[in-house]
Amino acid sequence: MQPATYTRTAIILHGVMALLIAGGFSIGLSMVELPLSPLKLQLYSYHKWTGVSVAALLLLRVVWRLLHPPPPLPARMPGWEVGAAHASHLLLYLLMICVPLSGWLMSSAKGVTTVYLGLWPLPNAVARNEALGFFLGELHRILTYALLALAALHVAAALKHHFIDRDGVLGRMFHFNRSRP
Repeated sequence: MQPATYTRTAIILHGVMALLIAGGFSIGLSMVELPLSPLKLQLYSYHKWTGVSVAALLLLRVVWRLLHPPPPLPARMPGWEVGAAHASHLLLYLLMICVPLSGWLMSSAKGVTTVYLGLWPLPNAVARNEALGFFLGELHRILTYALLALAALHVAAALKHHFIDRDGVLGRMFHFNRSRP
């Protein structure tokens, strides 16, 4: 019997968000050390657009997941792994909202309005405050690295299930387990 798979919408949201998070992280790393220039300002805009997109897609993803529960994990999976999988997914979702939120709050505290796609200004969430802006910048950095570490653990666990356990967990997302017609 083949394990159930995620819906096509869930798979697309998963992939698009993974690409946006990786891209946003890459842009963020490259922009911070640049001297002030039009390129640096453009990269900051792209980074912010990516963060807003991740937050918006996360809301859609949560609603989709509530309406379309994920396929069950293998029955032979140890209880501690099931608990770890649920906890890590919850933490991933939490970090996927906290990272963009901390970035928006940081920009607001630094007095820099976020303008999504150069068209729609987001309201500043807090008043301008240099000390708060510095704190939120550090928080944003720490949360971002936590998200990156947890995403790496997520990938490692999926690969472990695919190559070592051979239990079909990875195939639920990528349809490796489908029989060909």
